[in-house]
Amino acid sequence: MKAAYPFRRTCKEVSALLIAREDRALPLGERLALRLHLAMCKACPRFERQLLTMRNAMKQWRNYSDDE
Repeated sequence: MKAAYPFRRTCKEVSALLIAREDRALPLGERLALRLHLAMCKACPRFERQLLTMRNAMKQWRNYSDDE
């Protein structure tokens, strides 16, 4: 029996997808499910912004340590 909502994801699942997206490309279905969830949820876009902030901070730190 197929799920009634194949693209519905919980916040916990979306958090895992956002972290996985840092390391690999997500399949189309997962990208769509992620986009749909982010459009409806208030908390998950905040987590996504936090991940982007951490990624940018690490990039700057790496560049800073290479200059020394």
